[in-house]
Amino acid sequence: MLVKVYAAALQGVNATLITIEVNCSKGIKFFLVGLPDVSIKESHERITSALECYGMKFPRKQIVINMAPADIRKEGAAYDLPLAIGVLAGAEKIKSEKVGDYLMMGELSLDGSLKPVRGVLPIAIKAKEDGFKGMILPQANAREAAVVNGLEVYGVENIGEVIRFFNEKTGLERTILDPRAEFYAGQAALEWDFSEVKGQENVKRALEVACAGGHNLLFVGAPGAGKSMLAKRIPSILPPLSLSESLETTKIHSVAGKINRNGSLIAVRPFRSPHHTISSVAMVGGGSFPQPGEISLAHNGVLFLDEIAEFNKNVLEVLRQPLEDRKITISRAKTTVEYPAGFMLIASMNPCPCGHYNNPYKACVCMPQQVQKYLNRLSGPLLDRIDIQIEIVPVPFEAISSTRPSESSEKIRERVIAARQVQEERFAGEQGIYCNAQMHTRLLHKHAQPDAAGLLQLKNAMERLSLSARAYDRILRVARTIADLDKSENVLAHHIAEAISYRNLDRENWAG
Repeated sequence: MLVKVYAAALQGVNATLITIEVNCSKGIKFFLVGLPDVSIKESHERITSALECYGMKFPRKQIVINMAPADIRKEGAAYDLPLAIGVLAGAEKIKSEKVGDYLMMGELSLDGSLKPVRGVLPIAIKAKEDGFKGMILPQANAREAAVVNGLEVYGVENIGEVIRFFNEKTGLERTILDPRAEFYAGQAALEWDFSEVKGQENVKRALEVACAGGHNLLFVGAPGAGKSMLAKRIPSILPPLSLSESLETTKIHSVAGKINRNGSLIAVRPFRSPHHTISSVAMVGGGSFPQPGEISLAHNGVLFLDEIAEFNKNVLEVLRQPLEDRKITISRAKTTVEYPAGFMLIASMNPCPCGHYNNPYKACVCMPQQVQKYLNRLSGPLLDRIDIQIEIVPVPFEAISSTRPSESSEKIRERVIAARQVQEERFAGEQGIYCNAQMHTRLLHKHAQPDAAGLLQLKNAMERLSLSARAYDRILRVARTIADLDKSENVLAHHIAEAISYRNLDRENWAG
């Protein structure tokens, strides 16, 4: 008997429908074709053991299974459940009338229980697009799939429940979720707040500007000055995720297997902080079967590189193209996938090997050549892609011991949101442009042209600091954001002055 059941394979952040054709006839051989990997070929043993736990035996027939389309490589144990149901339906051990109405995924344990799988959200979206009645998958993944409206989602604990369901002996409990309510409830779950930060007013201002325009930022300062503490609070002043951004972000984390058990939509902007020993592949994504890297997991959020000078130089250089294109294309001999990478880069570093160069409270013991060599770990092209370079000094005792409350993240976020709304209206007719950090040359000439005084100030800074053309563009973008925060239609001289002050590493006194 020939039976078709349905599953899905992940390609990038999207899913492709896989048709599992099972033909049972006289004989005793077992064939599995359609470009399966080793873990799928091993499913025979897992299925056999799982069925025995529920009083059933693997059919003693010739079984031929084809996983179509045959030119797409299938990987992972998530096909165990549809393969098992297909074999039972083909051998007429269960009724086959309804098996084609559902898309199924799930990894079987030897006792028949189902383990969670990754990539459930894009698979559920594909099931809805292809008109399936519902989806059957492990209970731990049910809430994630239930985000998709109009799709019946059934979470099951073991294969026995699925067998009884198709034999019409028992029903399955449908997982119903209100995605909007879950999403908005989760947006309040922010752990850090700027009200806890003492002093550092100029740095908090720079962070406000960075978040208002989506600009990349580099902290340079002594150990213990508060670089990491400030960075962790950045998501609390960024605009909240929209539903579409949340869905896109959740898809990436789902494909990477980063969704919490019984999780649904990601409601808070991601904050990724990889260790400096990370490899290039782990940073941008890839592998034999490409997976999202840290830059994609930080999509719509923040990628924080603490002690950036300690990262391998090759790792830092591969960031240059994603910072411009906001996506990463990974090509292998057999496949090419594209992952979004629209992240805000926040980096921190010490100013020198000892960490105290330009520290007003402690003398630096490094030679000028050592300072310059340390700073040169960041290449000029990478630095040019960082709009704001801010120096941070240790907080004096008077500020640390002050009991006066600092401004809360909520108040800063209100100003950031107001500035972002101005930018949304400004770029409403521009495809793929949402904030000032994304402006190209034509938009800079149109929206960020300074007045005569500002232009003269910028000319003097360019000549004195020997800034590149890219740095010129960065200053105009930051100045446009400062003007938006100031609710100014035009970019004025004091906006340019503040933007220039955020190019600290271009100053003459840095490593002289």
